[in-house]
Amino acid sequence: MKDRLIVGEIPRQKDNSGEEVPNEIPILPLKNQIAYPMLNMTLAIDAESSSMLDEVMKSDRLMGAVGIKNPAENHSGADDLYETGTVVKILYVTRASDNTVLLITQGTKRFRIAQWLSSKPHLRARITPAPEVFETDIETEAFHRSLRDLSQEVLSMAAYVPKEAVEGLASIRDPLQLAYIAAAHVDIDHESRQKILEEDSIKEKLRLLIKLVSRERDVLKIGKKIQSEANDEMSKSQRDYYLRQQLKAIKKELGESNGEESEFDEYRQRISQTELSAEARKEAMRELDRMAQMSPQSAEYPLIKTYLDWLLELPWNRLSKDQADVNAAREILDEDHFGLQDVKDRIIEYLAVRNLLNIRKTNPKEDGQDSFSTPMGVLLCFAGPPGVGKTSLGQSIARAIGREFTRMSLGGIRDEAEIRGHRRTYIGAMPGRIIQAVKRAGTSKPVFMLDEVDKIGSDWRGDPSSALLEVLDPAQNNAFRDHYLDVDFDLSDVIFIATANQLDTIPAPLRDRLEIIQIDGYTEFEKVQIAKRHLIPRQLASHGLIDSEITFMDDAVRKIIGNYTREAGVRQLERLLGATCRKSVVNLTTHGWSHIMVTPELVTDLLKKEKFETEYSEAIEMPGVATGLAVTANGGDILFVEATRMPGSGKLNLTGQLGDVMKESAEIAYSYIRAQATSLMIAPQEFDGTDVHLHVPAGAIPKDGPSAGIAMTMALVSLFSSRSVRSDVGMTGEVTLRGRVLPVGGIKMKVLAAHRAGLKTVILPKRNARDLEDVPQEIRNAMQFILVDQIDKAIDAGLTPLKTNPDINVYQDVDQDPSALNEKVLAISLPTNRKFNLG
Repeated sequence: MKDRLIVGEIPRQKDNSGEEVPNEIPILPLKNQIAYPMLNMTLAIDAESSSMLDEVMKSDRLMGAVGIKNPAENHSGADDLYETGTVVKILYVTRASDNTVLLITQGTKRFRIAQWLSSKPHLRARITPAPEVFETDIETEAFHRSLRDLSQEVLSMAAYVPKEAVEGLASIRDPLQLAYIAAAHVDIDHESRQKILEEDSIKEKLRLLIKLVSRERDVLKIGKKIQSEANDEMSKSQRDYYLRQQLKAIKKELGESNGEESEFDEYRQRISQTELSAEARKEAMRELDRMAQMSPQSAEYPLIKTYLDWLLELPWNRLSKDQADVNAAREILDEDHFGLQDVKDRIIEYLAVRNLLNIRKTNPKEDGQDSFSTPMGVLLCFAGPPGVGKTSLGQSIARAIGREFTRMSLGGIRDEAEIRGHRRTYIGAMPGRIIQAVKRAGTSKPVFMLDEVDKIGSDWRGDPSSALLEVLDPAQNNAFRDHYLDVDFDLSDVIFIATANQLDTIPAPLRDRLEIIQIDGYTEFEKVQIAKRHLIPRQLASHGLIDSEITFMDDAVRKIIGNYTREAGVRQLERLLGATCRKSVVNLTTHGWSHIMVTPELVTDLLKKEKFETEYSEAIEMPGVATGLAVTANGGDILFVEATRMPGSGKLNLTGQLGDVMKESAEIAYSYIRAQATSLMIAPQEFDGTDVHLHVPAGAIPKDGPSAGIAMTMALVSLFSSRSVRSDVGMTGEVTLRGRVLPVGGIKMKVLAAHRAGLKTVILPKRNARDLEDVPQEIRNAMQFILVDQIDKAIDAGLTPLKTNPDINVYQDVDQDPSALNEKVLAISLPTNRKFNLG
């Protein structure tokens, strides 16, 4: 298309309604639609046409609607459009459920494109009016009447056209209006609709339409005949069934019946008695009829039997009755698990909503609001470190709600067929794990746990996480179709609970479908309560002990927690309690003890040397080492950042399997202290001829993220200023080149890790203050939190004070003006006994 700029005033013309129509208008390409004059139509536009819509709505709301020649191709340039179109006026703008913008328009006049003006940001053309040629002879009147009768006949056979609209065709006296109504509503092809618009003569329009509408009438008549024959065939099948039953009864009286017929009868009876869906019942009968025509020795005969068994054994309408008593459900949840209030509140909310809906459906309000939808199934994801009770929570929720529990482990699954099943064309085909688990549960709405959803793999056999998108989508899982069954199965009322240690490895579309509930590590108080209420009674029962034979003191449990475990959950704690019970059994049975009081001293005697120290053992005394806080798959943890320097060319070396983001944090920290050396009281010449090596220990473990920015900056400042970082301080936060401290995630898990490690103070970004509300009160009372928004405040709080040499004269007459500070020299003592100037 050649874009030509037209300069000058453009005259305007009148449309059929008397309104002025510009000779230059924007053009809207229509895909699978043709707009006609004198008709109201709904036109859909895409996001690319939004600029045109804004222009049209701000002016006279007029634009040209032109059909695309080949709707199957994704082109809408000028060369792809017809030359004849319709000027339409926008009456109303709305938006569909898929975010497509819909325009309610009124066709005004026909036009032809005289010249294309531009293609960007949207198509624009100069148009010329193309009025229709009106004939008033007898032949035109005959065509008009014939088309009216044909249109009434065809539209009356179409189920989508109201009866009133068909009767209204008789009152249309304008042959042009009738022609356009018939072209718009009768099912004819896209090219023929365009021909109707392009034809100038009304008589020729009517002639062409009569031919097209007559053909559509013949097609509809043949379709009705086929449908009638199908109904007759169905009646014949029912008649054959009754005759077959009578024949079997006669053979039975004559003693000629066999086991095959009784097997068919058994399946027919099971199909009639099982509450299958309409689609499943139809498929079962079809497969049974196929099996009846086969020999039992056929290779496909047992495959059909297996398929029918699966269909008939699935719990299509076997529903478990939910627990109606909310208080009883809360008691069960509190009995099984200590803490975890967010999870318990979510389940109680679900039960309360369901009870309210049941009440409203039974007793509708007087205002006529008597239709309430059944709540969709719950889609939860418990995310947290190992050992915090994610899997056991699913069983507790099922018991509290009163539903059956079924579980499916997704760890290591790589085959998509594990989710959707294998097609029956394969040897050894079977349904997927979803259908298998529902069958095991025996109910169509169990509590379904998808364990380890973050450990799904993918390879050439498919991506199972993508297959889960249908299962976990409330808009789709009411018609989940397993490849083996090939019929819809309703999963919309299932409570799906996924568990994960890390959310980063879950694909974003799948993560978006889940309601994430973060379960962080436990505090020492919570671990003691969990041990007393759940772990110790369970270990006593598994080792054959009773309460009168052994007693655990709280101090002993705390010693195990603080000196023998360092975990976010309680899995290792339960193992050590089991080891204590086993060793106690030996003392009871071998040494003749009658009762064992487990004290902290006895714990040391039974479990031998301590693996950890209650307090943070590594006191940082040398410059260049800082304690950071991180989040791992096992919960929160501490990590050290070490920095050293050596003669070199000014390079920065980074080790410790750091990711790209963490490497950038180190480079930002190094650039910041070099740029702010004067304000940090570091001599600028300290960087000359010096290489810096920054290392994060545990080098075999990959690390990434921006939250180590404060720790890296602190380690480098400590290195160059010879000031040690306080060993009781942990820190986390992202640092920018300007020294701003930005918020990070996982604050609760990091604070819990700092508390377990014995740190007393935590430096956090100021914008993370709201996250401290999630930290348990006893932890907040035991620790000090320093909130900073600039790195210099963190440096003042985290580094030890400068050590001055009393033998060296310190200038006392420093001017209050900061600009005069550069002219003063402050001499301090360094470990190398070197003196340097600080600005």
